[in-house]
Amino acid sequence: VAAAVWRPYRVLDSLCARCGSTVLLPMSCCMSASVGSHISLLASAAGNRIQSQKFSAAANKSISRRGPAPRASIAPPPAGGDAADGATATAPKRAKVSMVSLGCPKNTVDGEVMLGDLFAEGFDITDDHDDSDAIIINTCGFVEDAKNESVNAILAAAAMKADSATSGKQKKVIVTGCLAQRYAEDLAAEMPEVDVVMGFEEYKNLPASIGSMLGVATRPHEGAGSRGRVRVGTSSPPFRPEALRKRLTPNHYAYLRVAEGCDHKCTFCAIPGFRGKFRSKQWAPIVEEAKALADTGARELCLIAEDTNQWGMDLKASDGRGLAELLEALADVDGIEWIRILYAYPSYFSEPLIDAIADIPQVAKYIDIPLQHITNLSLLRMNRPPRQHTEDLLYKLRDRIPGLALRTTFISGFPGETQAEHEDLMKFCKEFKFERLGAFAYSEEDGTPAAGYPDQVEMAVRELRRDQLISQQQDISEDFALSRVGSELDVVIDSFNPDFDAWVGRTILEAPDIDPIVFISEPAAGSGLPALATGQMRRCRVSGTSTFDLEADPLN
Repeated sequence: VAAAVWRPYRVLDSLCARCGSTVLLPMSCCMSASVGSHISLLASAAGNRIQSQKFSAAANKSISRRGPAPRASIAPPPAGGDAADGATATAPKRAKVSMVSLGCPKNTVDGEVMLGDLFAEGFDITDDHDDSDAIIINTCGFVEDAKNESVNAILAAAAMKADSATSGKQKKVIVTGCLAQRYAEDLAAEMPEVDVVMGFEEYKNLPASIGSMLGVATRPHEGAGSRGRVRVGTSSPPFRPEALRKRLTPNHYAYLRVAEGCDHKCTFCAIPGFRGKFRSKQWAPIVEEAKALADTGARELCLIAEDTNQWGMDLKASDGRGLAELLEALADVDGIEWIRILYAYPSYFSEPLIDAIADIPQVAKYIDIPLQHITNLSLLRMNRPPRQHTEDLLYKLRDRIPGLALRTTFISGFPGETQAEHEDLMKFCKEFKFERLGAFAYSEEDGTPAAGYPDQVEMAVRELRRDQLISQQQDISEDFALSRVGSELDVVIDSFNPDFDAWVGRTILEAPDIDPIVFISEPAAGSGLPALATGQMRRCRVSGTSTFDLEADPLN
């Protein structure tokens, strides 16, 4: 399982492997994705092998060489020994499972919980797909490029299954995630190599399902006896406990899901159809999960949902508390130093919530708020809040929250977008100067109203407008980086990058995996400063920039 992997090169822009957007590396695309989703998983010309394993091995090697390896799990080992010990003289050989997890952090959490369930049931978790008895492809189905990436990963796993059969091994391929939920029957029909296609509601039965295929005994689960290759169920299953999970992120930060589903009717988006209706996770499980994550080293919590700042609104009658109160409770968890809000919707910013972001020291003065467009006609066609509402909110947030960094994304070439609308969007972005911005070319999604609009924009025009928006933002991002030179900032050390021969990290104004990074120099010999290590929080002085990345020297 890939974790804490940084790309081995840096360029001004590239294409997000998941959503097709032009991004400022390391990534600034439409989704806040796990690093693993951007690792090449496509079949190579020779052998159709899944490539993520060698990336992960390189990352693990660099971490163990230069700093402490992150504790990967908060799930207890099953009775009978540590999962890493494998078979013993008195115990049967344990089945091994590997996973390729694609897509956004919500999918990452799903994958972590699935692996935690498997670990607790006695399976070994490995990142060596060749050695595993079963490969789980946790897919993304957000836009066309994400679907293609997921399909290619499934095909690569199927090729490994076929190769293993020549040596008598019966490797299994299980497909989960949004693509499985959305296109289960099609996947099963078109890919006979896949053993099981499993939707969200069936995740609780994953250990029993894999166990039955591999002849491994597991505890019985409700409905686990169901047969057939397609096991999907409802798109709005109840929340399951998510504290015991096998972490895919580095130890020092974690994604904390506070809600699921979406009730909005954006005309370009298919997510409500396969992620279900909006529903908040209850207060107590969120706080307990935060404590469990902190107990295993998490210092930063990234709050996620389809609409994170809507949390609690469906619980008002029974609970009465909203995200502002939840932020206060999370800030009281021992060990949590940073709390970050991702996936906010341009509504639901109550006065108490704005005050909480501004006043609670642990809450990052950083808000991820995808806007999609700014002109009224485009927003009307998208069924999004109007321009005046959005502008009023943006200026209020900047006025009320000192030092705020705003991150957003825009769709280029949405049906009906004229050149004048595009230029209006460009003008607004140039004047407002978002600290972080991503853009992606519009993608027609099955079953969405916008896919049937008559005035579709040529793909070449969509991509040109996207590139123009990103090019303009690069100058803004470089200026923002330059404005921070000379300042003293807390920097969390994410990893050692052997390709740069340097430590890399982030300030509180950079989210994991999607924003620019900080290169931190080694303390000079004889300085008396402790050596750098993964997961540390170090006070640094910014000494320079590298495009929109920062260069910094540790002070303590």
